[in-house]
Amino acid sequence: MIKEIMRNKVMFLMIAPTLLFFVLFSYIPMVGVYYAFTKFDFDGGLFGSEFVGMQNFAFLYKSGILWNLTKNTVLYNIAFIIVGNVMQIVCAVFLAQLSSKFFKKTAQSIMFLPYFLSWVLVGAFVFNLFSDLGVVNTVLKQIGLQPYDFYIETTPWKYIIVFFHIWKGIGYGTVIYLAAIMSISDEYYEAAKIDGANIFQQIRSITLPLLMPTFILLILFSLGGILKGQFDLFYQIIGNNGMLYEATDIIDTYVFRSLTINFDIGMGTAAGLYQSFFGFVLIMTVNYIIRKTREEYALF
Repeated sequence: MIKEIMRNKVMFLMIAPTLLFFVLFSYIPMVGVYYAFTKFDFDGGLFGSEFVGMQNFAFLYKSGILWNLTKNTVLYNIAFIIVGNVMQIVCAVFLAQLSSKFFKKTAQSIMFLPYFLSWVLVGAFVFNLFSDLGVVNTVLKQIGLQPYDFYIETTPWKYIIVFFHIWKGIGYGTVIYLAAIMSISDEYYEAAKIDGANIFQQIRSITLPLLMPTFILLILFSLGGILKGQFDLFYQIIGNNGMLYEATDIIDTYVFRSLTINFDIGMGTAAGLYQSFFGFVLIMTVNYIIRKTREEYALF
């Protein structure tokens, strides 16, 4: 081991900052997992707080909070992953068929722009659309309809949140899929044209199958965080509106409230530990299944 380090000391020095980063900010903070099993007391600190075992987890389970948080987090992320990737593939395929380079670059730039917007700005945009005096209610009044109080009704927010997540990230994902399409050899398309395949047959038989490795890889990366919600998205759009928690509360926002509003550090840590553990189990399970079925697509 020592001989290996001395022989490749330059390489080991290059990875030292990365290792130091993970040790300081990922592994040492893991000591705080102990909070999940305590009734935290600010006077006692980490090891001086009362040890309560699994009581925090039992409360989350019995109160129904954990089920609602898990359901919302998982369902939103499934919608983000499936709808997002499908829309990105569709946009990438259409852009790849454009012959005008100017139009293609212009369309890419316009689609990419929302990715760089802050969620704070998006939240302000959403509020100005759906508040009592917002654009939507103003239009409803102008055409003689009753205004709709979006901020006390949970139903529309399921679609609003998914829409704005897709809208903000569609440009970034499209570029990834477009790069994958551009790497496909022209020989495949030329052979298909000789065989009489039209453009739709080429997309179905060549483009989409050859995009599958990229699609599966991105899905696997996304599944690793399926129990981690988009905190910025939910917090900036919904905020602390308790009327909408039933349909919009996710694990991340609950942990944030536990630590900053309720000051229940034990409960918040328990929810966070549950989130990390089952996220880890999920990605390991899915990767195992893929490795057994199509080994070349597995992460490891």
